[in-house]
Amino acid sequence: QVQLVESGGGPVQAGGSLRLSCTASGATGSNYCMAYFRQAPGKEREGVAAMLSDGSTSYADSVKGRFTISQDNAKNTRYLQMNNLKPEDTAMYYCAVVPSFSLPYPRATSCGNYKGSWYQRAYWGQGTQVTVSS
Repeated sequence: QVQLVESGGGPVQAGGSLRLSCTASGATGSNYCMAYFRQAPGKEREGVAAMLSDGSTSYADSVKGRFTISQDNAKNTRYLQMNNLKPEDTAMYYCAVVPSFSLPYPRATSCGNYKGSWYQRAYWGQGTQVTVSS
């Protein structure tokens, strides 16, 4: 069983920054894809950033240059640094983990394919709210 614990959300003014954390425990192994998704009220869930254990990353166009995903392997934690936040970034943010072995090749591409069927079988965090005011 895999557990994901998220933290770091909150209110922030436009132009500000937040850092989200997602810590994995349980049977994750050492090779997995972790992605951050967000969902605003009335909108579909969208992927924003993903990272494979080999360090490869991908970002949605809407956050490129503003968001950075990174990892601390010793803590089994991945972070989403969000800079220059905009009101349209307001959403509930979730992290999701997919074991690397379940990703089709090339795995880095699959990890960044947020609509891939493998995310339907992902482990999900409880979510953390980010609210950006103008």
